[in-house]
Amino acid sequence: QVQLVESGGGLVQAGGSLRLSCQVSGRSVRTVAVGWWRAAAGKKREFVSGLSRGGGAEYHAASVKGRFAVSRDNDKNTVYLHMSSLKPGDTAVYYCASSLKLVSYSDYDDEYDFWGQGTQVTVSS
Repeated sequence: QVQLVESGGGLVQAGGSLRLSCQVSGRSVRTVAVGWWRAAAGKKREFVSGLSRGGGAEYHAASVKGRFAVSRDNDKNTVYLHMSSLKPGDTAVYYCASSLKLVSYSDYDDEYDFWGQGTQVTVSS
């Protein structure tokens, strides 16, 4: 069983930055691919960014490319989502998810085995 706990959400003004953390337990973060997803109010959950199992490749949705980055700290067993140039449209609950079978990423949520509880990000204009 893998547990994921997100943190770092909050209220930020447009143009600002936030760093979300996804603390992984139950398995080494080096053995899973991790995806970041978000769900805005009344909208379907969507893929945002992902980090390959090896940690060497990032993937980003077109809407966040150039503004978001993903990194990993193996010692802390934590994956980070670095968000910059935030827009009101980025307001959502952000989730991290892990997959034991993926090597890279997937934008299908059923490819992920375990999910965190989510952290709210609100971007004010």
